[in-house]
Amino acid sequence: MKIALLAEVKAHFSSSVEECEQGPVVVTKNGRPKAVLVAVGKEEELERLVLAHTPKFMALLKAGEQRIKKGRGLKR
Repeated sequence: MKIALLAEVKAHFSSSVEECEQGPVVVTKNGRPKAVLVAVGKEEELERLVLAHTPKFMALLKAGEQRIKKGRGLKR
C-alpha cells in the first residue's frame, strides 16, 4: 500500500493508476486520508465495489436482512 499526497496524485495521475495495480494507493489531503485508488481486475469486482459504496443499495440490503431476522423474508 502506498500513501500519496493529493497534489502528487493530481500531477502524476496516470502513474498513480499504474501503481494501484500493485496495491491500494491512499490519497491524503492535509495529512488525512481522503480517497483510495484500487485497481479493478474484473468487471464483477467493479460492480461489487460500486454497489458496496452506494448508500441506497446498502439500505435495501440492511432492510432485507432485518426482514429476514424478523421472519418476514420471502417464502419459497
